[in-house]
Amino acid sequence: MKTMNTLSGVTMPCLIYGTAWKKDKTADLVTTAVKCGFRGIDTACQPKHYHEAGVGEAIQRLAGEGISRQDLYIQTKFTPLNGQDPLDTPYDKRAPLSEQVLQSFDVSKKNLDVAYVDGLVLHSPLENVERTMIAWRAMEQIYNVGGTKQIGISNCYDLEVLKQLYAEAYIKPAVVQNRFYRDTGYDNEMRKWCKEQKICYQSFWTLTANPQILSSEIVLKAAHTYQKTTAQILFRVLVDEGIVPLTGTCSEKHMKEDLEIFHFDLPVSLRQEIASLFA
Repeated sequence: MKTMNTLSGVTMPCLIYGTAWKKDKTADLVTTAVKCGFRGIDTACQPKHYHEAGVGEAIQRLAGEGISRQDLYIQTKFTPLNGQDPLDTPYDKRAPLSEQVLQSFDVSKKNLDVAYVDGLVLHSPLENVERTMIAWRAMEQIYNVGGTKQIGISNCYDLEVLKQLYAEAYIKPAVVQNRFYRDTGYDNEMRKWCKEQKICYQSFWTLTANPQILSSEIVLKAAHTYQKTTAQILFRVLVDEGIVPLTGTCSEKHMKEDLEIFHFDLPVSLRQEIASLFA
């Protein structure tokens, strides 16, 4: 597994296993993914879409098989109220926002059965900058006491919002995790700015949202030439571009194929031509 060092000095795998929508299959799938070679796991304290305790179960299973918690990059999220199921919210809905962040993180630690996480991500900006910064300050508090090694933000598609957060933050965002798709212009300006600030850009919905790239003539030709799948070609190019993709496949075959991207290279000219499809 290829890794990168983030702004916060954290060693992050260049391909991360995403656990959304896995429900009661979460523990088995995470266990399988890590046994295949994944070392990064993304989850969230959001029962609506994630079974975070299932990730914790997998971590304990793996520890019993010689893969320790220290071998893994574990990333979770604080999800604001508007992203939660009102009937299954993992913190006190009536508590002040800063307290909600702290309560959510305590639940995450219990779910995951860990003393710390490698990454804590704000699942989305809140309704205004002031509220976003209240949540961010609480995450900084968690960082300052060693609860997380770095903090970041997800679903942030307005570069000005990110720039303001960056300017006001004491602890700068080390990660931006966004949906990677045509509707946002593939976050080109944001990715450029993130690279300048040494912020890691993580992509999700990378395959599902981009059938036109996977079926493009250049990707199909590259897949044929190098005897790889179109998904492998796209993931390889993204990693070479400095993007850390998430993959949430439930197929062990696809897990192994995804990890094989670190075992081949593409010519720079071909990589650039494919990258132009999301430029």
